[in-house]
Amino acid sequence: MKYLIILGDGMSDEPIAGYGGKTPLQMAKKPHIDWLAKHGQSGQFKTVPETMHPGSEIANMAVLGYDVEKVFEGRGVLEAASMGVELQPGDLGLRCNLLTIENEKIKNHSAGHISNEEAAELILFLDHELGSDTVKFYPGVSYRHLLVIKGGIKDFNCTPPHDVPGTPFRNVLPKANSEEAQTTADFVKGLILKSREILENHPVNVKRREAGKEPANSIWPWSPGYKPAMPTLKEMFGIEKSAVISAVDLIQGIGVYAGMEVIKVEGATGLYNTNYEGKAKAAVDALKNHDLVYLHIEASDEAGHEGDVELKTRTIEYLDQRVVKYILEETEKMEEEVAIAILPDHPTPCALKTHTREPVPFTIYKPGLEADLVEVYDEFDTKKGILGLVKNDGFIREFLGQHKIH
Repeated sequence: MKYLIILGDGMSDEPIAGYGGKTPLQMAKKPHIDWLAKHGQSGQFKTVPETMHPGSEIANMAVLGYDVEKVFEGRGVLEAASMGVELQPGDLGLRCNLLTIENEKIKNHSAGHISNEEAAELILFLDHELGSDTVKFYPGVSYRHLLVIKGGIKDFNCTPPHDVPGTPFRNVLPKANSEEAQTTADFVKGLILKSREILENHPVNVKRREAGKEPANSIWPWSPGYKPAMPTLKEMFGIEKSAVISAVDLIQGIGVYAGMEVIKVEGATGLYNTNYEGKAKAAVDALKNHDLVYLHIEASDEAGHEGDVELKTRTIEYLDQRVVKYILEETEKMEEEVAIAILPDHPTPCALKTHTREPVPFTIYKPGLEADLVEVYDEFDTKKGILGLVKNDGFIREFLGQHKIH
């Protein structure tokens, strides 16, 4: 049997006042996703341990069966892997956002979803102005970039910027947790302040303001860590060949460490306007010569961060009609049977505009599997599912048929 995980990032939510107390999953017209739930088995999955921040890095690693409390080393180092940046012993890697600060407050975490070309120009400028033998900036995708500090100490707090829109930025600057990390924390804080000075009137930002767009007028490094020691999916579960399809560096980096082939799709943006059809086709094609495919679609998470209920609902409908429908039609034609799981990594409630660690709904469909009582796929009906509440590697092992969790 082949295995396909469809991950709608941040897809689950909380009941929303003004929308009849419903969630986007409940409001969306999604007959094909609901078909999976009606003909499969469902449950709830606690992807984020209470001890950890509910980030996509934590949650996606948990979906793949990693003991995140043991192996997680930070978001930046995962993205480094996807960018082909080989971290050396003692290299501290950090995710480095370009964002917008207005009236001394963090206005958004993405500089208005700045383009790759504009962002690359700014990051290369920052590297020229602030880089050195021990400091290096690497351009990534849109607002998501990489900062590497040789000899940096990771024991300091860096607030994820998507968690604190509207907060005075000086209130959430890096703070050391130990004397040993004080120098590194102060250095990163200094980089943020210097970046504000030199980015404010950069030609890219002058043009963005003239066009009515948000300026990328600050960097925001966060999630520091060193190169992780992660076993591959083959080492953990005996999966010989696996692939990951995502527009997001972070997910691609997890794939690199997991021993997965990274498949990139032209037009995949990570936003609501991503190439849904191209990603669906790539997933079906990958199933022909891979045992497991991880199809990650970011759009719902970004809509949740923007607090846009209607856009988030629409992204779920796009997932249903432009991805799941095609996959169901095409896998039905394949000689080898295909098991399909669908779930988010974490909730991104529109009311909060950030991630939470609440359990997420999941459905596992396998040809011939006896269905449970779940009729539709959402945060509430899946609680009736036979698979109950799972944690740790329970989801992936149930999906792969390596043990039962009920």
